[in-house]
Formats: sequence, structure tokens, C-alpha cells
Amino acid sequence: MTKPEASIPPLLRNRARQYGSKEAIVLGDRRESFESIDEASARLAGGLLRAGVGKGTRVGVLFPNGPDWATAFFAAARIGAITVALNTFYKPRELAWTLRHADVHTLLTVDHYLGNDYLAGLEEAFPTIGDSGNNPLFMTDVPHLRQIFAWGDSDRSWTRPAAELEALGESSTVDDDFLASIESAVTPSDSLVIVYTSGSTADPKGVLHSHSSVLRHSRELATLRGLRESDRVWLPMPLFWIGGFAFGLLGNMHVGATSVFDGPFEASRTLEVLERERITISTAWPHFVKALQEHPDFSRRDLSSVRSGETRNALQPHPERDPGLVAQPFGMTETCGPHTFGDITKDLPENLRGSFGIPLHGLEHKIVDPETGESLPEGHEGEICVRGWSLMQGLYKKEREETFDQDGYYHTGDGGYLRNGSLYFTGRLGDMIKTGGANVAPSEIEALLLKCPEVLEAYVTGLPDSDLGEIVAAAVVLKPDQKLSTEELRGRLKSQLSAFKLPKLLALFSEGSLPYTASGKIDKPGLKNVLEERMRGDRTSTAGRVEEHASR
Repeated sequence: MTKPEASIPPLLRNRARQYGSKEAIVLGDRRESFESIDEASARLAGGLLRAGVGKGTRVGVLFPNGPDWATAFFAAARIGAITVALNTFYKPRELAWTLRHADVHTLLTVDHYLGNDYLAGLEEAFPTIGDSGNNPLFMTDVPHLRQIFAWGDSDRSWTRPAAELEALGESSTVDDDFLASIESAVTPSDSLVIVYTSGSTADPKGVLHSHSSVLRHSRELATLRGLRESDRVWLPMPLFWIGGFAFGLLGNMHVGATSVFDGPFEASRTLEVLERERITISTAWPHFVKALQEHPDFSRRDLSSVRSGETRNALQPHPERDPGLVAQPFGMTETCGPHTFGDITKDLPENLRGSFGIPLHGLEHKIVDPETGESLPEGHEGEICVRGWSLMQGLYKKEREETFDQDGYYHTGDGGYLRNGSLYFTGRLGDMIKTGGANVAPSEIEALLLKCPEVLEAYVTGLPDSDLGEIVAAAVVLKPDQKLSTEELRGRLKSQLSAFKLPKLLALFSEGSLPYTASGKIDKPGLKNVLEERMRGDRTSTAGRVEEHASR
């Protein structure tokens, strides 16, 4: 039996030899084979080498889902560079923070996407960028950034056209033998990617993974999901998150399955894609499934090809079909995706809001008292801790002692307990909001609200939502004699926050009208109750009528 690949270069070369012209990635009319992805990423890798990128160089990738993202990621990986997966929802402030924190040296970006003008955003984030002249760039605001290659239209002197990078890759200086030599120096233990996820503080966390942790875990997950060479997998999850590139793209690469993208989610178009492409596995968040089910086209589309995935029961409920693997993953960015895998269970006690999962091979769990850190016996609820070979190498710019305990466990912030070899998840211990599959740190939004001169207090929390799991809700107290509409306040946030972080409920309160504890701190459960009343349309309170704005 062939030994599984533990780094990207042999994975690419082996799949190109094995599957050749078979479709690897589909986006609309664009169809890239395993062979063409290997060839395109090799050319781009050569261009990156000629442009001064090497082992350990941090390469920012800002592309929407599709072949270009995959090509850029594979190109950086096969020469030992580290991809910094950039969120396409980023506003200028968020993009600037991440570029600086990750020490990005080379940025590969599209000019715009979904109304986001990234080049204008970079000029807003770094006002002196136009003074830098031609490349290389030298800016005190982002000192490691040397060059920006732009796909699309750009007349900025501080960018370099993508065609230039591609031309560099066709130079005879970097031939096949030289690239092969470079690839041979890439080891499983080398760093592969930095993925950013919201932390428990205002600053996001940069999660660093190696080649081996990503590839071994994604391969095991592909096996557990029952992926086959014949599968055509619909992937709506963003590739800049673990669920997109590791659980999705790389899992498919392992077995030779085809990854199908269809751009930003739109129910009518997605249903057409599912039918036309004969999708066999569909993986999506619950609110996507709900939108597909409720669309008028749902009943007339032939979705009989769908055999497995999180949306299988909704899209193809016929019992005579191959049931595939009926399972639910539990996971997070720090463990390279799901760290447990188990059946959905509806017969648990009401206080157990989650389901159970059997820990995956190579991973260990323990439950500890969140206050003392002491291990708890089986059946006792506490904080879930995990360690093993798919666990991250660490948090970028955080010391190991800050990240792992003395036994090498990562404390997840999730609540749960162990029983009979299974792990039961009961909810987040902290304040993190999980909305539509994305994590949102309340403190980040609170900090921005408090920067508004009219705002005295600001509190952000999550409220239950049948479509998104939770929505972001904000309670804002204005300073005495200050006036500010929710529309204006929302507009200020919109320019600085990704769309999924924007409060769906934004409510204004007078001073002293919110619930507080005896020590003067905000009463979190009481705050949720107040905001839930507002969401239900109750516009009265002890402080009188206040203005609110809710959007769905």
C-alpha cells in the first residue's frame, strides 16, 4: 500500500500522475484538471522564487473560492512558503491588522470581489503606500510587506501585474530540475499555513499548521466521510477557513474527487449547479440548506445524485439511496478541522445542546475544571482539552507556554464531558458568538462602538437564531445629551467590520436602563433577555421607548 503523502509537493505530483485530465476543480465554465492545477501551480511557484519568495516566506492569498485560490496556495506550499489565508470579507482595518501581524512579505490579491475594492482598501489602510514608488515597498505601517501582485485591473504604481509573476515563472532560470530540488527540501514538519480566527479578545488568533498536520488529518476525515474518486463535492465554505481548504479541497485531492464551487451563495444558482454538475456530496451550513429548501426551484430540480454530506437528508431524503456516512463533525481551526466525529443524537437531555462524537485517531481529550485546570472524572462537565498530531503548531507570535498546558493540551474554551469513550459537547464556555459557521469576538465590536464619541457603554452578545445558529446583537448606551441614530452607527461599523460581524440587532438604551450585577458589571443573561425582548418587537423598557434597528 502506498504511504500517504505528508507534504504538498508529492501530493500534487502524485495526483497529477494518477488522475491526469480528470476534473479537479470546477467554477462555472472553468474546469481545471489535476494535471493542469499541478502545472499552473508549478509555474506560479517558479515566479514566486524569481520574485524572492522562499522557504518560510509569508505569502498573503486574497482570492475568492476557485482555481486561482488553489493555485496560489499550492504554489506557495510546494516551495516551502507559508500561506496566510486572508478573509475576503475583510475591511481595510482588518486587512491591515492581519498583514502586519502575519509579517506578510508578498501579497497575491484580486483587485475586487463582491463590492470590495481591495486596492482602494489598501490605500485607505496604508495612506503612504502611494509614496513608496515602485517595488520593493518599504512602509513603517507594515514593515515586512515588499510586493503586491494584483489579478485584474490595476494602474497603481505600487502593484505588480499578475502577468509579470506568471512570466517570471516561465523563465528558464527556474526549470523543472530546480523546482524539484526546492520541493525535496519541503518536509512534513514545515509550516504550511496561518489561518486567522476570532479570539476571546479583540485581536484575532493566527493559527499555524504544518504540512503533516493538515494532510494527515484531512486524509483521515476523507476516509471517515466515505469520499470516493467518483464524487463531485459542492464546496460553499470559504477556502480561507479550515473547513474550506482542509476539510474540503485537500480532502477531495486525497481521493481524486472533484471540488465544485459556484461563487457567492445564491439559492437559485446553487440549485442549478447541484443539478448540472451531478453533485454527490453537499456540505453546507444549516441556513444555506434552509434557503435551498424554501426556494421555488427546489421541487423541480433533479438532485438524485446527492448521496452524502450535511445537506443530504434535506436535498435527497429517499431511503433507497446510498445513505453514505450520516455523521456530524465537531472541530475548530486549532485542530485543523473536526477533532471528533459522531452521529447526530436527538435523545440527549435538554441541557446538552450538542451531540456526541468519538475522538479521531491520533487525538486525545481530557476534561478539566475551567477555574483550576484540574482533570475531571468521566461524566463531569468542564472544559474540553485536546492534543495530538493534527493540533496546531501554535498561535503565531504567542509563546508555547501561553498556548498549551504542561502536558501539551490545548484548552478549547468549549464545554463538555466524556462518557464511555465518547465526547459530549455542551456549548461555549466563553462569550464567542458562532454565527453562520463563523466565530465573532464580541470585544472586537465593543471596542469599535466605544470609539464613537457619543457612546458611553457598548455590549455585544449572541442571540439564538434558527437559520444562523446565533446572530450578533449589540446594546449601546449613549452619553447624556448625545444623539445618534442606529443607521448612522451601523454605517460606521459597516466600514470597519466584515459583513458577518455586523450586529443584526442594534439597540440604543438610556443610561442605567440595562441590567447589572451587584458588582456593577453587565448582567450577561439579563442582557440577553432584554435584547431578545427587543427582537420580539417589544419597544418599551423602564427607561422608556428607545430606537432600534434590526436587519435579517
